[in-house]
Amino acid sequence: MTTAASNDPHIQDVRVTEDEITAYLTDGRVISVPLAWSWRLSEATPTERANWRLIGSGQGVHWPDVDEDLSVEGMLHGVPAHRPVPGVPGRRPGSRGRAPNKRI
Repeated sequence: MTTAASNDPHIQDVRVTEDEITAYLTDGRVISVPLAWSWRLSEATPTERANWRLIGSGQGVHWPDVDEDLSVEGMLHGVPAHRPVPGVPGRRPGSRGRAPNKRI
């Protein structure tokens, strides 16, 4: 039987400042993204930002006080969270076209 080591990145620690979200990976890499990528964390208090837990063995981070999840893959590939448009389910700011499930 052969067992291969996983090359998937895993987070071991996270820091959130007034400007950025920084993830420290188990392989020594450090990823930083602008805090503005997470509108929930941008609006959170420092206490809420400090209350996080790892999910999926370090594949992501969850902030229970603001119901935010960020994945290491999303941070690596540059996928910011979009603020929902009030009153339009499934619609993101700046999106074009019709709302989902709307009949023409």
